[in-house]
Amino acid sequence: MAETTTHVAEPTRRDFLYIATGAAAAVGGATLVWPFIQSLAPDAATKAAGAPVEVDLTPIAEGQIVKIFWRGNLIFIRHRSAQEIKAAQDVNVASLRDPQADSERVKNGKDQWLVVYGNCTHLGCVPLGNAGEYNGWFCPCHGSVFDTSGRVRGGPAPINLPIPPYSFVSDTKLIIGQEATA
Repeated sequence: MAETTTHVAEPTRRDFLYIATGAAAAVGGATLVWPFIQSLAPDAATKAAGAPVEVDLTPIAEGQIVKIFWRGNLIFIRHRSAQEIKAAQDVNVASLRDPQADSERVKNGKDQWLVVYGNCTHLGCVPLGNAGEYNGWFCPCHGSVFDTSGRVRGGPAPINLPIPPYSFVSDTKLIIGQEATA
């Protein structure tokens, strides 16, 4: 039987030059590319867009729904009438698809203010306010119906309109994006 031998070549000066040139190119390329990559980062104004938003409730009339944006999300602020509050409170919670009492969806003592995300929980369309069978919201895309508490009452939406974090600073001001600390 013939014996086979493997010959391992010793590194040459050319191999060293290839490695050294490649390393220098990588370091130099990173030095040139890094400022470009940093320029793609959001600036301070964009980062501040996620900051809490203060809303003055004074100009919002009873029965009116105001739309604002917070962190790129549509938010509905609804000034509910006494009739809308009573209708929302009188609902048999056990009959709801996503059972939640009206008192769980508003701040204690501020029943007239409902604050919810403004996209249908089915596929994200924007529902029309003061519309639908319960005079809450009606989604024109696929027919979901929400009551004056933002609870799903019909159509394909699986859950209620979610509630963003918010707190009241005073009787006429609230902050969206910040829960109460007390």
